[in-house]
This record gives sequence, structure tokens and C-alpha cells, in this order.
Amino acid sequence: MPVTSVVTDPESLTLTVIADFTVPVRRLWDAYLDPRQIERFWGPPQYPSTFLRHDGYPGGRTDYQMTGPEGDKSCGYWEWISVDAPNSFEVRDGFADETGKPSTELPSMRMVFDFAETALGSRLTTTTYFTSLEELEQLRAMGMEEGLQAAMQQIDAVVEDLASFAAGRGTELQLIGANQARASRIIRGSVEQVWRAHHDAELLRRWQLGPDGWTMPVCEVATVPGQRYRNEWVDADGGQRFGFTGELLEVSAPHRAVTTEAMVTPDDPDGAQSPSTRNELTLTPVEGGTLLSLLITYPDTDTREMILATGMVDGMETSYRRLEDEILAAG
Repeated sequence: MPVTSVVTDPESLTLTVIADFTVPVRRLWDAYLDPRQIERFWGPPQYPSTFLRHDGYPGGRTDYQMTGPEGDKSCGYWEWISVDAPNSFEVRDGFADETGKPSTELPSMRMVFDFAETALGSRLTTTTYFTSLEELEQLRAMGMEEGLQAAMQQIDAVVEDLASFAAGRGTELQLIGANQARASRIIRGSVEQVWRAHHDAELLRRWQLGPDGWTMPVCEVATVPGQRYRNEWVDADGGQRFGFTGELLEVSAPHRAVTTEAMVTPDDPDGAQSPSTRNELTLTPVEGGTLLSLLITYPDTDTREMILATGMVDGMETSYRRLEDEILAAG
């Protein structure tokens, strides 16, 4: 069992959990920074979690929900305060409703995660800081100690599963809830390189082409919230043409961008007749490169299934391979 110590200190208003693992620090760090991995162990086994947002940079945010056996949901958030990869990170952890709005009835707390190398692998020290003894006792009564220990006991299986999260696996898709999907891929390049490749028109025209035989004659990039972007593709014969347009809603370079997206065609040049999605792009440095996570929110389940059935993921993977082989490999 990885948990070696649990100490509650009423004087310093802290709860400290120490756990030891037989994997390198970087492997343990990535398990916490990768939403696909942390949602496999954050929370008790009977309440599996889903991470809808997981930024991993100062000023960023995490939104997650845990679903019980009866379908009941418990939602929480992190506000990222500091990150010193792969040594430590600090967040403010709190409860939220299903819209992500912080609870006004339950307290939030400061949590510091310290990662250290040991003779056998790595040690994680998680220290929670409370603002009052009443808050400490309230969270203990709600089972916070047991929840942290339950989470730690599930990490071993995740960190030992190297193949499922390694670079080179290609683009993977995860269905979330009734109307969301998350595409994930580790791209062999730095966060700054991958960000630039997504926001430089000249580079986009070279790699974001999907299957061979297509070009991108129109590439208008949005850089400021409120601006609109537009990309259009045409096949080699010029007989087929389509594109996407939308608005940049949020941006925090080089980590996160949120846009709307609607398809445009010669018959629908403004995309008014196409269903619109919300796309949340997050870039996180991990071993092997940059983890790209794209959370897509569709209007409904039917629209999600219709769009995914077009081979969207295969087209993304072809483009990402081209990005690695022709852009990033050349520097």
C-alpha cells in the first residue's frame, strides 16, 4: 500500500498524507497532470471522476465531477496557484455545483503536492492547509482523510500502466457524458512549438490538412478573444471544398484556447446551417513531448455521433503525424 503516513495537526491546521511509489518522479508527476490518468484515481473507487478541464499552469483551473453508483454527482475545482515541474504544484481545492460555480456553503482549502526522488522510486507528500479548526474538523467529518487514502491506493495501477499513456499511441477519443468527447495525443515537441503550430497561418497550411491531396487556401487565425477565425480546404481536383469558422472565446498562451466551431460549405458560407461546437484545447508538457487535449462539446448526442462518424479522429491523426514529421522534426 503506497500510503505510509497520515498526520492531522490541529495547531498548524494541516492534514498531511505521505505515499511512496516504485516509479520515477516524472512518471508520478505526469499521472497528476494528465486528465486521462488522474481521473482514474482521484476520489474513492465507488465514485469515479471525470476531469472536464485540467490546465496545469499558474492561473489555470481544473473542473471535475465524481459520479456515485446511483448517478449522484459531486463536483469540485482546483485553482492553480504555482507549478514547479516536476517537483511541486499548489492549488486551491473547493466544492462546486454541476455548472462549476464554487460552493458558498462548503470551505475551500489550499493543497500543496510535493514530489521527491527516493531510493526505491518517488514520494508524494500532499499537505492540505485549512483556515480554521472548524473547517479542518468539518472536512475530516466528511471523509477527506479516507478519500485521499483511497485515491493514493489506486495510483499504483495507473503509474505502472506505461503503455496506455506513452507517446506514439496516436490520437485517442474518449466519450464524456451525453454530448462531449475528448481527443488526446502526445505530440513530440515542446508546448511552445505545438502552440505556435496551431496559431501560425503559414505552419497550419503545411500540416493541418487531413488526408493527402488537400490544401488550405484560406487560413485566418484569431489571436484575441472576440476575433473570428476561418479555415477552408479544397481537394486536388478543386471539386470539393469545405471549412470551419468560429470565434475565439478564451486564450492563455501557450496552454489553452477555447473556440466555437461551425462547418462552412459553398452552399452555407457562414456556417449558419451547421451545428456549432465548443472546442477547448489544452497543452501540457509530459514525458515524451506535449499532451494535447481537445474537449469538444456538441449540441446533443446525435450531433456528436454524426460528426465522429465522418472519420474526424483519423483525419486528426493524419494531420498530427504530418505535424511531427514535417514541421517539428525539422525544428
